[in-house]
Amino acid sequence: MGPELPGVFAWLSPILTSYGYLAVFGFLFIESFGAPVPGQTMLMAAGVFAGAGKLNVAGVAAMGFLAAVAGDNVGYLIGRFGGRRLVLRFGRYILVTEKRLTKTEDFFQRNGGKIVAVARFVDGLRQLNGIVAGIARMPWRRFLVFNALGAAAWVGVWTFIGYFAGGHLNTIYQEFHRYRTTVLLAVTAAVVALGVHWLWRRQRESDTATDR
Repeated sequence: MGPELPGVFAWLSPILTSYGYLAVFGFLFIESFGAPVPGQTMLMAAGVFAGAGKLNVAGVAAMGFLAAVAGDNVGYLIGRFGGRRLVLRFGRYILVTEKRLTKTEDFFQRNGGKIVAVARFVDGLRQLNGIVAGIARMPWRRFLVFNALGAAAWVGVWTFIGYFAGGHLNTIYQEFHRYRTTVLLAVTAAVVALGVHWLWRRQRESDTATDR
């Protein structure tokens, strides 16, 4: 038996008990290309299981990161090669409506590629981020880098919140939504700083190689 999960997280306990890391991967992977699956809730619940010694916290984080990146890349391929028309045609089966897609596209266009890094912290953007990036024909390597940075930050935050929160998980989750804008600004600044540092290192390495 796994630990007792608080409030809305309780129904995930038997799923995690039966499937463990596979449940984490499955929920996050499917959510990442549009399906209305509670991946974030699953990630926090898995963190609680890790805190109780039922799962390994590094394993949960690694599985969550791989699932998030893989799922977003599937979404990117769907958007890139299928286009908006295909997404709307089949998206209705996973609740991807035209209104929902248009809203995400508008947000993406207003904020540019940097939104890829923070999209995982915003409901709606998290599920459609890859699809919209593909439709917008964002360069895949650029998408991959910022998507991976965002996934790493998101998985790290929610895994360790679950790991350390335990029975206080419900309260923390509610407080996050209360102060979400402030948290998002802080996460955005951190992710952008990491992205700039990574690009700066690549440019420096490229310049060094040219000088040789």
